Amino acid sequence: MGVAGRRCPAGTARALLPLLLLLLLLLLLPLPEAGQPGRGRVAGPLEDVDECAQGLDDCHANALCQNTPTSYKCSCGPGYQGEGRHCEDIDECASELNGGCVHDCLNIPGNYRCTCFDGFTLAHDGHNCLDVDECLGNNGGCQHTCVNAMGSYECRCKEGFFLSDNQHTCIHRSEEGLSCMNKNHGCSHICKEAPRGSVACECRPGFELAENQRDCVLTCNHGNGGCQHSCEDTAAGPECSCHPQYQMHADGKSCLEREDVALEVIESNATSVADGDKRVKRRLLMETCAVNNGGCDRTCKDTSTGVHCSCPIGFTLQLDGKTCKDIDECQTRNGGCDHFCKNTVGSFDCSCKKGFKLLTDEKSCQDVDECSLDGTCDHSCINYPGSFACTCNTGYTLYGFTHCGDSDECSVNNGGCQQVCVNTVGSYECRCLSGHKLHWNRKDCVEVEGVLPASVLPRVSLQCTKSGGGDRCSLKCHSGIHLSSGPQEAYSITCGSSSPLRSTQQKSDDSAFVDVASVRTSVTFKLNGGKCSLKKAELFPEGLRPVPPEKHSSVKESFLYANLTCSSSKQVPGAPGRPSAPEEMLITVEFELEANQKEVTASCDLSCTVKQTERRLRKATRALRKAAHREQFHLQLMGMDLEVAKKSPGTSSQQAESCGVGRGRVGTQCGLCQPGEYSADGFAPCQLCALGTFQPEAGRTSCLPCGGGLRTKRLGAFSFQDCETRVQCSPGHFYNTTTHRCIRCPAGTYQPEFGKNSCISCPGNTTTDFDGSTNLTRCKNRRCGGELGDFTGYIESPNYPGHYPANAECTWIINPPPKRRILVVVPEIFLPVEDNCGDHLVMRKTASPNSVTTYETCQTYERPIAFTSRSRRLWIQFKSNEGNSARGFQVPYVTYDEDYQELIEDIVRDGRLYASENHQEILKDKKLIKALFDVLAHPQNYFKYTAQESREMFPRSFIRLLRSKVSRFLRPYK
Repeated sequence: MGVAGRRCPAGTARALLPLLLLLLLLLLLPLPEAGQPGRGRVAGPLEDVDECAQGLDDCHANALCQNTPTSYKCSCGPGYQGEGRHCEDIDECASELNGGCVHDCLNIPGNYRCTCFDGFTLAHDGHNCLDVDECLGNNGGCQHTCVNAMGSYECRCKEGFFLSDNQHTCIHRSEEGLSCMNKNHGCSHICKEAPRGSVACECRPGFELAENQRDCVLTCNHGNGGCQHSCEDTAAGPECSCHPQYQMHADGKSCLEREDVALEVIESNATSVADGDKRVKRRLLMETCAVNNGGCDRTCKDTSTGVHCSCPIGFTLQLDGKTCKDIDECQTRNGGCDHFCKNTVGSFDCSCKKGFKLLTDEKSCQDVDECSLDGTCDHSCINYPGSFACTCNTGYTLYGFTHCGDSDECSVNNGGCQQVCVNTVGSYECRCLSGHKLHWNRKDCVEVEGVLPASVLPRVSLQCTKSGGGDRCSLKCHSGIHLSSGPQEAYSITCGSSSPLRSTQQKSDDSAFVDVASVRTSVTFKLNGGKCSLKKAELFPEGLRPVPPEKHSSVKESFLYANLTCSSSKQVPGAPGRPSAPEEMLITVEFELEANQKEVTASCDLSCTVKQTERRLRKATRALRKAAHREQFHLQLMGMDLEVAKKSPGTSSQQAESCGVGRGRVGTQCGLCQPGEYSADGFAPCQLCALGTFQPEAGRTSCLPCGGGLRTKRLGAFSFQDCETRVQCSPGHFYNTTTHRCIRCPAGTYQPEFGKNSCISCPGNTTTDFDGSTNLTRCKNRRCGGELGDFTGYIESPNYPGHYPANAECTWIINPPPKRRILVVVPEIFLPVEDNCGDHLVMRKTASPNSVTTYETCQTYERPIAFTSRSRRLWIQFKSNEGNSARGFQVPYVTYDEDYQELIEDIVRDGRLYASENHQEILKDKKLIKALFDVLAHPQNYFKYTAQESREMFPRSFIRLLRSKVSRFLRPYK
């Protein structure tokens, strides 16, 4: 029988059903494209799967995965050890060679990093440490001489000076005897006063006092003991040694690389690659970061194909793939600096122009708003980009750049007063002799007869009469007249004086009320087509009719005070082809009227009397409003009639040219008499000053004589300089019309111009050093010295920031509370160097020249310096001689808890605080110093500043400097 005739058992058919379904499924799947492995293809051998590339391996994260034809192999990467699936970091720093680092070795995952002690910088090989020459940057912060040493530096002083405790500034010494001021006191470093007039020596940090109690012995704690590599303290002093791969230099401190050091693989750093590809293994053995840093200048990283060199930020990798070259960031967009960019090795520094501060990003510059600081200016402060300016209120004069002193207006031409000038604080006033009264211009005097006593004469009176079917009002000012002008011919006139003691709020049952109560009211008139124009009223054609009898007056009132203000609005332009809108004029009159208690009767109490007074005021203001609309409102000043305002003519082309406030036009002449002119009332028509006289002001009733029979060069002279003097006086002198000679301006006065007949008094409490001063800068305030505050304050030269006066002697005393010490910051000091130390500042314990001196200088020093006081109490004195002067100083100080003494001294003695220009600017920034001192004086105030504010206030480099020192200070307490 054939096969086809055979029948399968039913169970067998059911068993083959799944196989048939699987075959059908495979046939329905799409065929793979050419070149792709087809797992459904029967023909051809199976292709290898790269488990390493597809991430299918189970190698450790720090291992190398190597694919094989049928599988893969794992081997730990450089810096790790293990069988591949489990790798552990190798601690390169645990080897005898310290990872090849000559100072400190820091182990990191898969690698290590070498670091250097303070005073050293890492060499290009990443292992050796080289000395930093601190003297190259700003002289190391030293006042005189900076001497570099291995791992540190030292400040030295010129002959006749000794180094102060801050180890940077120098103190002048000339006293003899056994004291700390004697240049032969014997102390190698710091001299302290001891009982019974002796001295005790101390050493700077990193030194120990020798057995003779005078000298200081260097230890490994300062500049690594002067050793380049390793330092060990011995009885004879620091002993230097070198890393095994280096040999000692003949100087016994420096180290040189040994020529016989072979470049071989350090077994403890080698990575097991026995199972790896031979080519990879041979490459790893030939080049590895464990040998000479792989030949890399800086960072080396082992990879499957060998070492890979990279450079830190600030350097670029050269074509040899090994060397790092410094990038000059300043060549590209100025390094991102707003103002100045200075390239450094591996980095760069930004700095700002004067008047700007560097922000915390250490690139951007921001204007210093000096006006935001308290006490910058006495009166007003105007901030400008990079600068500021102070201004003074009216009646004051600016001196010393920031201070304001009262101006003595009476010192020049008697203040312009015809008779008597009286100077007041911030102003002055003219007065008249008996039988005269002050003219409305407040300077001239007018002779009067039969004047009523001041208590009888009303201050202000208003009289309105019916005239031509309307009201005509005249406001008369008898005393207390003040005229001021505003923009666009506006003006304001005040008559009398307001009495603040009078009030309408008193109750009728109050038994202590005064004799009179005052009622105030204010009324504003709005006139279309009007214009402010205070001028003399024309006599014709309308004329000023004689004052009618009182019985014909509709309003007659006397006031304590009146203020009249007139203002004209700008003309509003109309649409094209249409006329402009008329101008508007606003007249505001404010009155204060008495309600006399004597008018109180049984049927009308004081409150009733006040209401009657209010009704009279309303009646007066109604009449005044009508008169103003009819142009019948006049003002009488000292018997002179003036128009308050004038409506503009209908056609603008016919409008006369304005003469300004108080200068009404009469014919072709403007109202107020100009300088060089005068008239009986100060208004036109005016006459020119006669020969031999002059007048520098407008609106005057007379001219000033030259004196001494001198004549003027022309009529209408307006200055004494027009007088034909016999000699021409130079600045600093004035012409004496009696002797006809030039006299030097006396002390306390100055004269900046030629040919003057007077000198100007110095403002406020200032005076000049000598006579013959030629400008205001010679006026100086001599006030200085005194007891200073317990916590913070300033020591300031007199007249600062202006030049200090000659022959000044100032003494300050800082006496802090118990258990507090003194920290002083000298941002900058300006003393003339030409005077052979004639001007000097000294800080010591007491007034005795033999007491412990903390700081002394007699020269300009623009780099800031900070130091702690050598005594708990500080006596400070500044003296100047008769020679040259300078700007002086403003020195802040703070007292702090003595528990912080070690930390504060560690900070202020660190040269890095002064070597960086940005750090110097911090010590000059008044706002930042104030914040620092605030926290030092009161540590709880630290919480006033948020962390964000602190970061925004100080550059990162400054914060790093402080953080390291604070951490070291607090470490024993952790």
